[in-house]
Amino acid sequence: MNVEEIRTHCIAKADVEEGFPFGEQTLVFKVKGKIFLLASLTDQPVHFNAKCDPERAIELREQYDCITPGYHMNKKHWNTVVINNTLSLKQLKELIDHSYDLVKPKTKSK
Repeated sequence: MNVEEIRTHCIAKADVEEGFPFGEQTLVFKVKGKIFLLASLTDQPVHFNAKCDPERAIELREQYDCITPGYHMNKKHWNTVVINNTLSLKQLKELIDHSYDLVKPKTKSK
């Protein structure tokens, strides 16, 4: 997965906007104004920060060397994911989807 594939996956989701609030080297994706993913445009290998349920975050970090506490983020709620062929495309997309689902506003039931 490269940055363009990350971008394509993110912007296909409802109410997602992209921008560069932290400078032109970091592409940021928000849903309803809340960040759910940050991707470096310059670092190699490609990596991204994604929000994660705290218990799941710990499990993932223990299971995969390519997942570490979120760089420059709240380490309880964010992971940095290095794309180095350890995780499958399906797993990478699941991490992105999980982050989006955690951040998107909850709809009120009637």
